[in-house]
Amino acid sequence: MSTTAELGFTQTAFDAFLQSRDEPEWLLELRRDAWRQFSAMEWPARNLEEWRRTDFRLFKLGNFHLPTEPAAAPQLIPGLLNEGVEVGGQLTIVDSRPSQSHLKQSWIDKGVVFGSLSSLSRSHGDLIRRHLFQVVDPSYDRFAALHAACWCGGQLLYVPRNVTIDEPFYIHALMNDGGVDLGHTLVILEEGAEATLLTETSSPRPEATGFHCGATELILAPRARLRYVSLQNWSSSVWHFAHQRAILHQDASLQWTLGALGSRLAKVNQEVALVGPGAESQVNGVMFTEGKQHLSYHTLQHHQAPSCRSDFLYKTALQDRSHTVWRGMIRVDQGAQKTDGYQRNDNLLLSDQARADSIPGLEIQADDVRCTHGSTSGRVDEELIFYAQCRGLTRNEAIRAIVVGFFQQVFDRITIESVREALGQAIAERVREYK
Repeated sequence: MSTTAELGFTQTAFDAFLQSRDEPEWLLELRRDAWRQFSAMEWPARNLEEWRRTDFRLFKLGNFHLPTEPAAAPQLIPGLLNEGVEVGGQLTIVDSRPSQSHLKQSWIDKGVVFGSLSSLSRSHGDLIRRHLFQVVDPSYDRFAALHAACWCGGQLLYVPRNVTIDEPFYIHALMNDGGVDLGHTLVILEEGAEATLLTETSSPRPEATGFHCGATELILAPRARLRYVSLQNWSSSVWHFAHQRAILHQDASLQWTLGALGSRLAKVNQEVALVGPGAESQVNGVMFTEGKQHLSYHTLQHHQAPSCRSDFLYKTALQDRSHTVWRGMIRVDQGAQKTDGYQRNDNLLLSDQARADSIPGLEIQADDVRCTHGSTSGRVDEELIFYAQCRGLTRNEAIRAIVVGFFQQVFDRITIESVREALGQAIAERVREYK
């Protein structure tokens, strides 16, 4: 290991990191500002409502280092989301460094931009400068500031006005054992544009360690439509921290499907801001935990404009001693009349030692709205297992069928068949005997 790598996330290492970047001065200055914020901040306190159910004291930033050197060749890991799918563009990231990139000429001819965010910062600097970190706040907490200062291996998808992409684009981020992923996803859809983006993360081995500190920014101009699928499939030894936020302008539409299967500990903030009249969002979440995994997701449906609709459904199955935390909020501003907001979180406990904390909430300042929320938690009904066994299934086969059926409500919302099949198969393979 080099001397730079041994320095971890120190000032000296950060200076070396900046020197290794071939980026415009405005971007380097943005990084320096974020680093100053990071250096002045403390890690989130355990007494904060957002963090009091998530204990990350075993996380040590000094165990990892900034990616200033070429990544080692990754073990070949086939993706789940793109199997059998014809894609219009594909990007592979290894330890925060772009590895492979492809975009069909037909989309290039229509003005679509897809590839490494850092590399494109010179050729498309004006576009990126107008939008980068305009959605996610770098000063939100110390993890956000660290990401803003040190992100690399980022991805950009830009679709010009009224261009409809009828093929999905695919991004696969891989992380070697002991690696770091600081990826930033920036999606910009101009007025009337339409696209589908599939993103996926992978680790080479189930026990591979790693650190992910990422961010996602989705920007939908009026009448834009985006289908976005994000599968978090790190190993069970990866620390996963992320800030994810979408902004929807007038009559824009977003279908956001999230799958969370991996990581040792995950703390994710996911927000959809409906800032233009008539905007609509549908957020679907599928989570499956095992072992001692701890996944904490804080979500916000923020209605800032009138006549908007948000529909949120998270389903979680937990086995062994795993623990999930979901804290969801529908926030309706004073001027956001005619709001239609819905959120629901269902939890299926496959073990007496599993725990699900589910905390829905409403903050409503308008008086002409329809907002509902709910949460359920329970175990598999033994009668269901019995009836399935009466039809020839073994106990384990019955349980797998019941668990997959539990998620079917979310699967039915997903318009991409390959994604439905991949998520269902990945979950079924993880289900062990229910006790």
